[in-house]
Amino acid sequence: FPYWASGFWQCKLRYRTQDELLAVAREYKRRGLPLACIVIDFFHWTRQGEWRFDPKEWPDPQAMTRELDALGVKTMVSIWPTVSASSVHYKEMREKGYVLRTERGQPVVIPFPDKDPRGVGFFTYLDATLPEARAYHWDIVKRNYLDHGIDNFWLDACEPEMRPAHPDNVRTAIGNGAEVLSAYPLLHAQGYREGLTAAGRTSEAVLLCRSAWIGSQRHGVILWSGDVWSSWNDYRAQIRAGLHAAMSGISWWTTDIGGFFDGIGKSPAFRELLVRWFEFGVFSPICRLHGVRIPDALPLPNDGVPSYGSDTFAIFTDTGGANEIWSYGEEVYAILKDLLALRERLRPYVMREMKEYETKGDPLMRPLFYEFPDDPKAWTIEDCYLFGRVILVAPVTEPESRQRRVYLPKGAKWRNAWSDAVHEGGTAIDVDAPLGRPPVFLRDDAQVPIKA
Repeated sequence: FPYWASGFWQCKLRYRTQDELLAVAREYKRRGLPLACIVIDFFHWTRQGEWRFDPKEWPDPQAMTRELDALGVKTMVSIWPTVSASSVHYKEMREKGYVLRTERGQPVVIPFPDKDPRGVGFFTYLDATLPEARAYHWDIVKRNYLDHGIDNFWLDACEPEMRPAHPDNVRTAIGNGAEVLSAYPLLHAQGYREGLTAAGRTSEAVLLCRSAWIGSQRHGVILWSGDVWSSWNDYRAQIRAGLHAAMSGISWWTTDIGGFFDGIGKSPAFRELLVRWFEFGVFSPICRLHGVRIPDALPLPNDGVPSYGSDTFAIFTDTGGANEIWSYGEEVYAILKDLLALRERLRPYVMREMKEYETKGDPLMRPLFYEFPDDPKAWTIEDCYLFGRVILVAPVTEPESRQRRVYLPKGAKWRNAWSDAVHEGGTAIDVDAPLGRPPVFLRDDAQVPIKA
């Protein structure tokens, strides 16, 4: 696990130009804020299946990555395996059998917007089950990204995403989709890892993937929980999602802090949700801010359902509202700034625990019963977890809550990381939880710098 990845990742849907992206990175540095990685999301490309920067918006990627490197910021770029019939590579890929086919009807598995004046296109996918197709794709990626200094890739839509989802109508090089399509994300990531290894770029490079399968971890995959909604229900679900991933062997896991869909940046209710989600993100394996934010210029919805006020094509080829930590007012900014400083203090601990995962398989995020199997109550707790061996985290998952009940497992003493009060295990206690200070406990005599 590379050290840089334990820091803070800045992301949004979407930075449209090279100048916009660099301005954000410069502002983080001007404010003295930690920034480990900045992410370039989709539609930076020309057309789907061409896998290159649009030169009108990204005129000099190499100069961009040089400046970001000088700032100490890693660059990650989103690459979809979708292939449009309008792509310059489509004819060759189709003739060589490098794209997914269909058992019936047109060779199309997903309609989606593209940078095309005709609007929504109808696409197929790279056939990642075929080694020759993976090598062909990687050669393009190497020329258009790796050779410009980018070696961290966001492999989005790699389920592969299909609409409608009829895997039985998909034919891959290794069989019918109903039988083998779940292998797609594993093999897709394998192609990137093989390419990075051949280029000598493995030690620092990671792959952020929306989907994974058993064995994906061997390719340096960070799994994230996908395009979830900016709601308290979806936030609560992230705790279980992270624990399930960890118990499946994948400890490099993350979530979109604040949720992906329909976060209303100027809404006080959303700002509270964002703070609580950020608290969870600080105590997650990867701390990454992302999401579509409803632009501030749009009015708050009367019915509670936000709208961009434009068609789908405009939504997905334009950009959401601002999503930097200073974008939500001074009160929220002060809290998030302190939380970022907390994440910086935690990084040595995160790295030690990641080394344990690397050598022994113990996940960073783990359910209480993992460390306390003899405590029957520990097997029933779904909304708290251990962050490594000695930190217990109890995220606040209800709106307007400033206190929550926390069960402390039997077999240890627990020290409140904020107040230093010590409690015997095997008890449930009510804990104060002001914004910016989620309930956090340290096991026995553990010394981790939670407080500044």
